[in-house]
Amino acid sequence: MIVEEEPLTAVSSCKRVTFAIILLSAPLLLLSSARGQSGPIAPEGTIDIGNRLELFVDHHLIDSVAGVELLMHHPHLMKSAHPPSTGHYATILKDGNLFRMYNRGGVSGYDGDYLERTEYFESNDGIQWRRPNLGLFEVDGSLDNNVVLAHDPPFSHNFSPFIDTRPGVAGDQRFKALAGTEKSGLFAFVSADGVNWRKLQTTAVFTDGLFDSQNVSFWSDHEQQYICYFRTWTGDGYTGLRTISRTTSRDFLNWSPPVALNPNAEGEHLYTSGTHPYFRAPHIYIALATRFQPDRGAATDILLMTSRGGDRFDRTFMEAFIRPGLDSLHWANRANYAAVGVIPTGEGEMSIYVRGRRYALRTDGFASVHAGYDGGSMTTRTLLFDGNSLVLNVATSASGQVLVEILDADGATIDGYSLGDADPIVKDSIATLVSWNGSTEIGQFSGVPIRLRFHMQDADLYALRFR
Repeated sequence: MIVEEEPLTAVSSCKRVTFAIILLSAPLLLLSSARGQSGPIAPEGTIDIGNRLELFVDHHLIDSVAGVELLMHHPHLMKSAHPPSTGHYATILKDGNLFRMYNRGGVSGYDGDYLERTEYFESNDGIQWRRPNLGLFEVDGSLDNNVVLAHDPPFSHNFSPFIDTRPGVAGDQRFKALAGTEKSGLFAFVSADGVNWRKLQTTAVFTDGLFDSQNVSFWSDHEQQYICYFRTWTGDGYTGLRTISRTTSRDFLNWSPPVALNPNAEGEHLYTSGTHPYFRAPHIYIALATRFQPDRGAATDILLMTSRGGDRFDRTFMEAFIRPGLDSLHWANRANYAAVGVIPTGEGEMSIYVRGRRYALRTDGFASVHAGYDGGSMTTRTLLFDGNSLVLNVATSASGQVLVEILDADGATIDGYSLGDADPIVKDSIATLVSWNGSTEIGQFSGVPIRLRFHMQDADLYALRFR
C-alpha cells in the first residue's frame, strides 16, 4: 500500500482533483529477495525495474510525498500541420524510419457497409504525409488510390493494424489486425508489408463481444501474449454504458473468455479505448479513450488512462486529456477520436492525431511529479535496478532544482549519496544524468534494494531509468 506523508492528489494544469484509481486485479512486479543474490534481502513489495524507462503516469513507484503532486500535461494543437483527413478510426505505426497511417474512408452508415474502405498513408517524419498510389482496389471507377482494404464489409469499419514484435513471428505475418462487428465477429488479418492483407482463416477468431467500435490488439512483450481491448456494454446487449473488455491469446487464433474491465466513472460512456504500448516503455499501455456524453449533444473528449498489464486500467486523472477546444465542429458527434499510436515526431517531441489534427507533447510528457516554488519531496518504493547510472527526464525553472538522495530499503540515507552530496539539477532535459559529488557511478547498488528521494522546487519529473 502507498504510505503518504500528505494526501496525494492528481491535478491537471487547470485544476486539482481527488487522486482516483481504478484497479482490477493485476499483479505488480514484486520480489521477496534480491534476484537470488547474496546481500540485503529485498522487502516485500520491492519493484524490480531493471533498466526500464518508468513514467510517472500513476502512483506505481511512489511511496510517499510531501508538497508535490501528480500533474497531467495537455498536448498542444499544432495549427501549422496539415495531415491527411482521417476517418472515424485511425491507427499510426512507426516501422523503422517509416510511419504508416491507416484510417477509415468512404464513411457512410454505422457498423460497416460496402462503401467503407481502409485508406493508407506514409510519412518520413510523422508530420508530412503522402498518399501512395497502390492500385489494389477499384474505388469510384478508378484504381488510382491508396486503399488497402475494400469491398469486404464490415472489416474496414474498424480495421486497426499493429506490427507483431513477437520473437519468431513468420515474415508473412509481421503485420496483424483484428476487424469486424457483432454480426461477423472479429477476423484475424495478416500482412508481410502492411499493404497487402489476407485473412488468417475464413472464420472469425473471436465472437464474444459487440465490437461496435475500434477494437485494438497488439503483442505484449511485457505479458508475452496477444492482447485485444474491445467494445462491450455494462448491461445486456446494447444497454447500460459503452465500456471496454479484454481478451488474450498465445497464437492470435484462440482467444480467452473476455474480462469486463468497466473503467467508467458514473454515467460515463467510453466509446473507444485507443490502448497500445508506449513506444519508449512498452510495459506501460497508454489508452487515449474517447469519453462520450450522449445527453450533452453527443459531445466527446479524450481521456488519459494507463495499464501495466493484467485486467485493469489506472485512472489517476479523471478530467479530459484533450478537450474539444474552440472550434465548434469539434463539439459535434464523433469529432474526437485519437488515432491509436503515440509517435515520436522530433527531438523531445511526440505527437497524437485526432481526426486529422496533430497535437504535440513533450517526450514522456503525459504527466509528472510536480513541485511548485515552495518545493517538496517524493520518495519511491523499494526498487531493484540494473545499471551504473540514473537518468531523468526532468525540467526545472531557472530558479528551481532537483536533488536526489539514495536510501537503503529501510529509508536510511546512504553515505556519499545524501542530500548534501547531491549535485543540483537545474535544466530541462529528456535524459540527464544524476550525480553526487561530481560522480554519476552507482553500479555498486545494482541488484541491491534501494529507495530514491527526490527533493524538488519549481520542477517536473516525467520519467526515470537506470542504465
